[in-house]
Amino acid sequence: MKKLLIIGFVWPEPNSSAAGGRMMQLISIFAANGFEITFASPALDSDFMVDLEEFGVIKKSIELNSSSFDDFILELNPDVVLFDRFMTEEQFGWRVSENCPKAIRLLDTEDLHCLRTARQKAFRENRTFELYDLLSEEVAKREIASILRCDLSLMISEFEMEVLNDVFKIDPKLLFYLPFLVDEMKEDDLLKLPSFEDRQHFIFIGNFLHEPNWNTVLYLKEAIWPSVKKQFPEAVLEVYGAYPSQKVLQLHQPKDGFYIKGRAEEANEVVKKARVVLASIRFGAGLKGKLLEAMQCGTPSVTTDIGAEAMHAGLPWNGFIENDIENFAKQAVLLFQDESVWKQSQKNGIAIINECYQKNKYSNKLIDEVNTLLMDSESHRLHNFMGSLLQYHTLKSTKYMAKWIEAKNKKN
Repeated sequence: MKKLLIIGFVWPEPNSSAAGGRMMQLISIFAANGFEITFASPALDSDFMVDLEEFGVIKKSIELNSSSFDDFILELNPDVVLFDRFMTEEQFGWRVSENCPKAIRLLDTEDLHCLRTARQKAFRENRTFELYDLLSEEVAKREIASILRCDLSLMISEFEMEVLNDVFKIDPKLLFYLPFLVDEMKEDDLLKLPSFEDRQHFIFIGNFLHEPNWNTVLYLKEAIWPSVKKQFPEAVLEVYGAYPSQKVLQLHQPKDGFYIKGRAEEANEVVKKARVVLASIRFGAGLKGKLLEAMQCGTPSVTTDIGAEAMHAGLPWNGFIENDIENFAKQAVLLFQDESVWKQSQKNGIAIINECYQKNKYSNKLIDEVNTLLMDSESHRLHNFMGSLLQYHTLKSTKYMAKWIEAKNKKN
């Protein structure tokens, strides 16, 4: 049985974030293909983390800057190591390379962090983001180096793959497109969901540890919601999300029909009961799990170009895509009130799911790619000279920095 070690930035919380759901999808794919899976993380346990052992996954707590990880990985001797985000590869990648040099190194980028960071910076500076802003980002230098050091990076967005190819000249052989993966839906499935008449209110849902989500809610409250209320005075917006801060909770104003609800026990259930999702996202990267979940729940949405980026392959959206405040509000009210428009938007969502997110379409391709790397990693690495060069120098620099920190910690 082949062994997979996943080194997690955090323990998976599929009910708190799309990233947690994505990780559980990856675990499911490898488990279904006979891999023995160990999930290790230096993060503290959380109240909302999934019970990995229920899924047949071995759970292991590890330490940062500690040679105890070397002993652990030598004993485990995994065939494949999957790093959850580039920061994890930075911390543990050199130890994996030194102790298990034959292990295939995969990186799940989640989204392109440097793209999200650069867009956020341009937004704060009140200027238009340009792709070449990425070249001056420190995060980009770190993230691209991590991608080059790994044998294969799992990319959730085709747009981000284009960015890596065009701006950073990354060899396409180092990238693998793997979007969110869900089951096929049929129009008959809509009959099992709450009807137009049985749904109420607008909704937004998102993890508040993620800065784009907080900004979205603030934008809804200050700019879009007043315009919606002007056209539709009875409108109510319910905002759900894990880890709301005090500044989020302070936006709760029932007299304005604006309700901060906090964490949803079952996100799927609250989205099913809503009539329209509002996601006025102004910066970010990757795919938006909340918008795919809306499609699965038969709940149309209004979002922005950033929100819908790389999500629908040019197919008609599951609602409307608008960047202008007044148009966004106008289309939100139309979608909420017009049953025929609403039902057509539902059908659009099913078409997007079946075209872009089919589990069977991508799962087998991923396993085939990993098995190919297992059979011929030497040839693959030989053609990635920049990666080998970075691996060599990182091993030297990061290794001795980690050793210094470890020695310092022992003294203390």
